[in-house]
Amino acid sequence: MSDMLRAPAETKYADELDYLESVDTDPKPSTWRLSPKMIRTFVLGSDSSDGPGREIAQKWFGDRGVVERAIVTLASDRGLLLIGDPGTGKSWLAELLAAAVCRNSTQVVQGTAGTTEDHIKYSWNVSMVIAKGQSRESMIPSPIMTAMETGTIGRFEELTRSTSDVQDALISILSEKYVSVPELGGEDGIVFAKPAFAVIATANSRDRGVNDLSSALKRRFNFVQIPVVTDKASEAEIVRFRTEELLRRHDLQLDVPPSLLDVLLRSFGDLRDVAATAGSDDERLESALSTAEQIGVLEDAVLHSDFFGDRTLTARALGSSLVASLARRTPEDSAILTKYLTGVVGPRSRQEGGEWPQFLDAGLDTLKALA
Repeated sequence: MSDMLRAPAETKYADELDYLESVDTDPKPSTWRLSPKMIRTFVLGSDSSDGPGREIAQKWFGDRGVVERAIVTLASDRGLLLIGDPGTGKSWLAELLAAAVCRNSTQVVQGTAGTTEDHIKYSWNVSMVIAKGQSRESMIPSPIMTAMETGTIGRFEELTRSTSDVQDALISILSEKYVSVPELGGEDGIVFAKPAFAVIATANSRDRGVNDLSSALKRRFNFVQIPVVTDKASEAEIVRFRTEELLRRHDLQLDVPPSLLDVLLRSFGDLRDVAATAGSDDERLESALSTAEQIGVLEDAVLHSDFFGDRTLTARALGSSLVASLARRTPEDSAILTKYLTGVVGPRSRQEGGEWPQFLDAGLDTLKALA
């Protein structure tokens, strides 16, 4: 993995997957590499009731029922749609599930305004078509078609970002389990899905109304809502888990003091409370204040401390990183952060001391620089 900036889950956790497959004695659907129980263990980590024989690390932090329903859906004829706010781990859960089921999580279509039907079905190698005509050899299958032909999982990220005609191209794939290729005709004119083929799609709940799903497409998906993590202990564990990955990736020998992690978590909690009571969009930060954004703030502070500091994470680096990361609109976001720092962090720094005074000073200094 040393030559990969980010290894896919099936590569990163290959040792765990190999082990779980070797000790898995439970029945499994069709060509699945692991049984449903072992997939749950791979995603959520081992406990005393699973008994895989060795410790399996928890990789996704969320409700057990969400993972179980997602696994059940993949064994059915319906597609799986993971829907939730930004930063709730939808894509990461989809990647882990694909890695556990078929050891391939890289068959991905990214939904955007520029996504076309070719990205879901197939396109053509123009030079080969000119030289030899249209054939299976000159056809370029999409990641979804490749998943159909191999009986594996195809992923569709940000489904509601793509236009309605592109979304509707999924209907026949999900219901009929084949793709017609009229240019070829004959036996090559239809590509049938093999057993265990499934589609995992993700959708941002904040994108509702951008390109709403048709009723026909909705009927072909099981919707699994991914809730925002509200438990402070769980959120702290997620941030800690991701931070350890970051430090390993960059080969950094830098500690994250628990006191600074607490400052970060409490700050985001305060700002979420502000957003919840805001009367208009101008009174809340543009940021979704997700767990993923907390990790981004901490990553920025850690790297800045390593590159330009004394290789020790400080409250000043964290305060500066938080403001710089969240002040996206001027003057709205700057005004909200100024009000928060002076009205909440200021009194807290006088009452509690600790890391808060430096965090406050750095935040205010960064706001002045941004003005």
